[in-house]
Amino acid sequence: MRRLVYFIASTLDGFITDPEGSDPTGPGGFWPVGEDYVGHLVSEYPETLPGLARDAMGITGEGRHFDTALEGRRSYEIGLKAGLSDAYPHLRHVVFSSSLVSPDPAVTVIAGDPAAAVRELKAESSDRDIWLVGGGDVAGALYSEIDRLVVKLAPLTIGAGIPVFGRQAAFAPHAWALADHTVLPSGTIFLTYDRVQD
Repeated sequence: MRRLVYFIASTLDGFITDPEGSDPTGPGGFWPVGEDYVGHLVSEYPETLPGLARDAMGITGEGRHFDTALEGRRSYEIGLKAGLSDAYPHLRHVVFSSSLVSPDPAVTVIAGDPAAAVRELKAESSDRDIWLVGGGDVAGALYSEIDRLVVKLAPLTIGAGIPVFGRQAAFAPHAWALADHTVLPSGTIFLTYDRVQD
């Protein structure tokens, strides 16, 4: 069975964005996007780059890890505000929302239970995993379904913002085993953890 992988950027103090949920890498964003950070994404996780960035860099391959991208409405709307109705046209793109009508035929909107939908996706036959893009609220709703965490930990604190698992996540301790790590010269660390089965 394939895994749900929460591949997410976090500050040292555990936030994925500012309190308003703005794009941390967009214009005026606070996230440090160095050359080594982009280089690592291109070499190891090229499918996580938006379609426009892939086109600009001449990236055409399928990628190494994921064939499906999942995100919540607020995360998806960051792309919409930038004029992208499908930021990941190279992946199957699913958005969880009870209010959104998809503005793009390539983007599937699921209004029902995210966990049930993820269990169906996991049961599909595929050699690729499922990428949970974010945001924090949908990650909190899918907390029990996440099999792997890949945390892009920036050498940065912001003091307040939206936590990795959102503001509504329930208290439910889980153990994780370190599977891999990469330390970039700029100070960002890619940490890969697999869930320890309860």
